[in-house]
Amino acid sequence: MENERLADKILAAVAHSISSYPFDFQGARILTGQEEGAYGWITINYLLGRFTQKLSWFNLKPSEGDTQETYGALDLGGASTQITFVPRNETTESSNTTLHFRLYGKNYGVYTHSFLCYGKDQALLQKLSKDLQGTNGTIRDPCFHSGYQRKMNMSDLYDAPCTRRFEATFPFLPFPEFEVRGTGNYRQCRRSILQLFNTSYCPYSSCSFNGIFLPSPQGNFGAFSAFYYVMEFLNLTSEEQSTHKKMINTLEKFCSRPWEELQMYFGEVKEKYLSEYCFSGTYILALLLNGYHFTAESWKNIHFMGKVRSTSVGWTLGYMLNLTNMIPSEEPLSTPLTHSTYVFLMVLFSLILVIAVIIGIFIFHKPSYFWKDMV
Repeated sequence: MENERLADKILAAVAHSISSYPFDFQGARILTGQEEGAYGWITINYLLGRFTQKLSWFNLKPSEGDTQETYGALDLGGASTQITFVPRNETTESSNTTLHFRLYGKNYGVYTHSFLCYGKDQALLQKLSKDLQGTNGTIRDPCFHSGYQRKMNMSDLYDAPCTRRFEATFPFLPFPEFEVRGTGNYRQCRRSILQLFNTSYCPYSSCSFNGIFLPSPQGNFGAFSAFYYVMEFLNLTSEEQSTHKKMINTLEKFCSRPWEELQMYFGEVKEKYLSEYCFSGTYILALLLNGYHFTAESWKNIHFMGKVRSTSVGWTLGYMLNLTNMIPSEEPLSTPLTHSTYVFLMVLFSLILVIAVIIGIFIFHKPSYFWKDMV
């Protein structure tokens, strides 16, 4: 978006270099936001085994009703955020938010949308640009801890594509840099963040923000990438700790802590990350509740996850599974075994093998006993 010609040159150089490597290279390109959301959804449900049907010992050919409900996917990056799930009501009001997949013999109508400029880094730049209006170059920001100070160049702020809509406020840059001074107040921080979400109009039956169609979120969701990293730092990833009320209480206490105290306790954390956890945590809460319309009751359906079965969650695995056709469109002739069934059979066959070896050794060393019994 900043320099399309330069981006094309970079991709061409990458393609030229990697083409010489000994594997089936199929090109370099930038994924769309829809693809990123869809591949994250595929990754989560593949790792959780949600695309295959339930298998029992006495029902080797599962019925249609045994199909497992898929998880939704919540991805948060620096520049964008995606929400992807299968709505129970398949009525589509906006065709550009729907993708169709056929996996293991079942059709999925997947809602997905990518909100560019609403990743945590670009959202912070938007908020600073908004708060800078009407100031003399100093922002007293409740999303940063009291005692914290940061200086930024005005040109760096408005070079970002997501902040250009605020640039009209300053037809010329009145000062080369501005300063952020933290005041550390969660509730004021949240009020400031909520102004980034335009909920004043909705051309559909239901919307997220900025007039984008969004069905009511249903079922379980896996939240990964920055969702997980921020919540992990705040110690809110466990099912017992991750409650709506617990998160608010944690953020209220954390945001009010002085900057010097935080540096003392978390000296090993990079200053940029440590200084922004108050904003990032508050932004996540506002995005999920006010942007995506989760509620205090449905909050328990959000599972913050970094890995599933020792595999990192993200769009990359889903992309490779799709590219290599590792997930068949039709149901395999033999239903894959569940993990527990596989382990049980492996143990059983191992025991049978051990017993057979012991009997063989006994017969080899004392064959007379064996032949005597046979006679």
